[in-house]
Amino acid sequence: MPRAPLPRATVILLGLAAAVVVVFGLAAARSVVAPVVLALVLTICVHPIRRRLERRGVPRGLATGSAIVAVFALLTGFFAALFVALAQFTALLPQYADQIEAGVAAVADALESIGFGAAQAETIVAGLEPSRAIEIATGLLGGVTGVVFSLVFVLTLLILMAVDATYGPAILRQLEPRRPDLVEALAGFTRNVRRYMVVTTGLGVVQGLVNWLALVILQVPGALLWGLLSFICSFIPNIGYFIAIIPPIVFGFLAGGWPTAVAVIVVYGLVNAVVQSIIQPKVVGGAVRLSETITFVSVLFWALVLGPVGAILAVPLTLLARAVLIDADPGTRWWRPATGDVHETKELASEMSAEARAEGRAERAARAGRRRSR
Repeated sequence: MPRAPLPRATVILLGLAAAVVVVFGLAAARSVVAPVVLALVLTICVHPIRRRLERRGVPRGLATGSAIVAVFALLTGFFAALFVALAQFTALLPQYADQIEAGVAAVADALESIGFGAAQAETIVAGLEPSRAIEIATGLLGGVTGVVFSLVFVLTLLILMAVDATYGPAILRQLEPRRPDLVEALAGFTRNVRRYMVVTTGLGVVQGLVNWLALVILQVPGALLWGLLSFICSFIPNIGYFIAIIPPIVFGFLAGGWPTAVAVIVVYGLVNAVVQSIIQPKVVGGAVRLSETITFVSVLFWALVLGPVGAILAVPLTLLARAVLIDADPGTRWWRPATGDVHETKELASEMSAEARAEGRAERAARAGRRRSR
């Protein structure tokens, strides 16, 4: 006798319970999961380099090694620049300690004037003290060993994944007869993630360089660090811009007053508007197709689960979840429009808008006819 299917409410609750267990497991193992995900994304991005070298007659091992060396050079250069920028910032910050303390005191007075208690205001502004910023920067510089260990860990994973990826196309071809939908979903995921990451990296470099040059011209202290911060935050949709703009505004104000602060706001606003609102959507095209709400929530969610790396890789992680949970199952693909893939839905939305306008004209005509009949 066949068993009766479980009630829908039970299925939903079991799915939510399983999701909670998975999320807490990922959060507990974030020190391992985050580097693995980063190495996976890097492997996906460098895979075409190896393929192109192989097509030109380069041996497979040498092609794989060349791709790995390229990524290693980029990561090493980035961490070296970050280390230099943090060292400069640590030496620079004490010069503005008095001004920052005066600003913190003004913030505390403003908080008390709008109803915050003295203890509450003191707790809020405690994190704004310059000594706290110095401690954070010094801690980052002192954690070079941890950074090097993480870099070695990521590079080791990258080497292993790059070697294993040489058999990736053959594995997918073996799997395709049995799981064609899963193969199609994974292939689409790798294409979309590669396009998104490569384009975002390129535009992030341009954005960081332009902001850095503008800050140098405006004589904002710590321009190199803020340029690097702008590059990193370019990978964080919606939120990254506001994270990247706050420090240069503060130090621009300390160095040159309101004119410099306003100039920083204008420059960052123009660069962000051109890059992230005009160029990036056209270049990336349909690679992402996530709604703005899901993109925003995904940044908060993955940052909570995996930390800063989760915020930077929020879009690739969300695309991976959609590929596995929705795209790989024909029975759940109808959920794609709800996640932001509204390419076909736009036509229906246009038809519904036309119908609504027609109904509105008909109602206005009917009301006008009734008034004339009176």
